Amino acid sequence: MEGSNGNRFLWLLAGLGIGSLVGVLYAPKAGEETRAALRSRAEDGADVLRKQARRVRGQASEWVDRGRNAVNQQKRQVRDVYDAGRQAYQEATTEATLAEGPNS
Repeated sequence: MEGSNGNRFLWLLAGLGIGSLVGVLYAPKAGEETRAALRSRAEDGADVLRKQARRVRGQASEWVDRGRNAVNQQKRQVRDVYDAGRQAYQEATTEATLAEGPNS
């Protein structure tokens, strides 16, 4: 099975090489013109990739900020619940102490 996949990959590479060679041989433009066109398209592709990378970075940053805000909100809620429980405990123990009276 593994050899079959490797064999397919070699055939794919061979096909790409033959296709590239035929494309260059039958290109309607001169070599310099073709190279300039390829360079231009590569630069355009690089610009598109840079724009996409900026957009993805911005979106990831937004997600991180949202996550950070959600975590901070959860922390505040846990802290508020803890403080409320602590205060309720202190009030309950104070009331119990007062109910027992000073003779205890």
